[in-house]
Amino acid sequence: MSKPSDQPSLRWDDNAIVTLDQRALPHERRLLRLDTVDDVITAITTLAVRGAPSIGLAGAMGVALSAYAHCSPGITGGGQQAVHADARRLVAARPTAVNLAWAVDRALGRLADSPDAVLAEATAMIDEDRAVNRQMVAHAVQAVADRCPQRPLRLLTHCNTGRLATAAVGTALGTILALADAGKVTEVLVDETRPLLQGARLTAWELAEAGVPHRVCVDSAAAAAMSQGLVDCVLVGADRITARGDVANKIGTYGLAIAAAHHGIPFIVVAPESSWDRSLVDGRDIVIEERDADEVTGYGGIRTTPRGTRAYNPAFDVTPASLITAIVSEHGVHHGSEVRA
Repeated sequence: MSKPSDQPSLRWDDNAIVTLDQRALPHERRLLRLDTVDDVITAITTLAVRGAPSIGLAGAMGVALSAYAHCSPGITGGGQQAVHADARRLVAARPTAVNLAWAVDRALGRLADSPDAVLAEATAMIDEDRAVNRQMVAHAVQAVADRCPQRPLRLLTHCNTGRLATAAVGTALGTILALADAGKVTEVLVDETRPLLQGARLTAWELAEAGVPHRVCVDSAAAAAMSQGLVDCVLVGADRITARGDVANKIGTYGLAIAAAHHGIPFIVVAPESSWDRSLVDGRDIVIEERDADEVTGYGGIRTTPRGTRAYNPAFDVTPASLITAIVSEHGVHHGSEVRA
């Protein structure tokens, strides 16, 4: 029997994309069926589908939906021009994660062949992502072993980087699960990840599903946990990585990196090659998505601040390469532009 982490997080089913609605977890396991490009864009912008690799795959399949709608035999109208317009809307849905633009462009590359070819490319990316993640996790497990004490470890992670954020297996959380399978994890501290609680809702759910000991950690308590000797290594994912190794990831990652550097704790980023954007050298050039103030001024439909309160709500921050111990992809261990396979 396959492990939950090996099960695909999204699939094509009878001209639609089917995936778990991540807004409903952990209390409800609700399937979401996306029949149109507008459905895909809404799912991505509302974080029903989230995680850089996962939104890239959803975007690629969104191109297939558009291709069938506009370029199937007997259909008249805008054709390829309409598909390209839909592709631009998909890419704009979340501008920071480079995987989305990469996957959409790759699917568009098959548009001249046929809608079936676009779908074949998109579904091939799902299979590739699963294989890539297995390779990456193997490298990351070794990277942790090379940099951490040779005993069961106390790990800290931020946001959600498991199978929900990828096609399957996961990146940083996939590494944690592999280490746990090998008996090398004592406990995982899971940053709750304000304001939408991807850690508390999703990562804790995946760890519980796998039977890995864990505790949810208030974001602002992570540095204190490090000072108390509760953390041997920090493992996170990435949404975009520049040529020199600056990393954009979920807001709060930068603060973790500063705290880890202060306490001499390894800070390891696990992300696929598709998360690299070597057209950018400096992390300051990464476009950071700023989300609606309602995500901060209230929760679950209940206002938690005085009316009229404004909010600073960036979805991501940028951690400079100087604070990162290692970046791991399917190709091996990177730091900045250097690779050690």
